[in-house]
Amino acid sequence: MSEQAVAAAVVRNDAQHRYEVWYGNSLAGFSEYRERDDEDTVFIHTEVDGEYSGKGLGNLLAQEAVKDVIARGRAIVPRCPFIKSWLDKNPEYDEHVVGKGIKR
Repeated sequence: MSEQAVAAAVVRNDAQHRYEVWYGNSLAGFSEYRERDDEDTVFIHTEVDGEYSGKGLGNLLAQEAVKDVIARGRAIVPRCPFIKSWLDKNPEYDEHVVGKGIKR
């Protein structure tokens, strides 16, 4: 199978409180979260296996996780350095981030 033919997908795994990025049939990485109250999703840890580095999977994981949190009407609390850094580079999501567009 050629490199271009491998599909990547992000899924929310509620049972393990994480978003997972899959590369083909392999779990390539994840971003752990905790949900507080009825409004906040706190990202606490993200990692992508080194075997999959350079494929843009971390970016895909962050983007799809953030979009899903927003679609569910929740605010984002980025405690994870990777998610925080990704959000800093993507200010179009600021209005959904506690400490940026959401002041408490």
